[in-house]
Amino acid sequence: MIAYVTLGADDISRAERFYAAFLPKLGYTLALSAEGLSCTLPPTTDGRSQPVDLYIKRPYDKQAASHGNGTMLAFRVGTRASVRELHAAGLAHGGRNEGSPGFRADYSAHFYVAYLRDPHGNKIALFCDIREETEEAT
Repeated sequence: MIAYVTLGADDISRAERFYAAFLPKLGYTLALSAEGLSCTLPPTTDGRSQPVDLYIKRPYDKQAASHGNGTMLAFRVGTRASVRELHAAGLAHGGRNEGSPGFRADYSAHFYVAYLRDPHGNKIALFCDIREETEEAT
């Protein structure tokens, strides 16, 4: 079971602006400390599955932060409209478009996703994979 994910960032303030634009809407609480940014979900009540925490920190070795080629962090989103909204929020807060919101038939006929790069180059996916959606906006 994955317990947490850490992404490197040289500018924690820029990272905070970017992640604060959409993670709270997905239920995360963000906390800034001397070590960096902690993004946590409330614990589950079933005692079996625990949500994965996300930490944004300066690299421990004091070298420049860099992203891994082929590395991506994906967030499940409840609706396609939310995918579009959160993608736009990320772009407005320092992110770069890495793939506009839309269906990706290569994955499945109902896989709706948008891709971003955070201010430090880390790749983020926001996706919804429900089969039908009644509140779909154009």
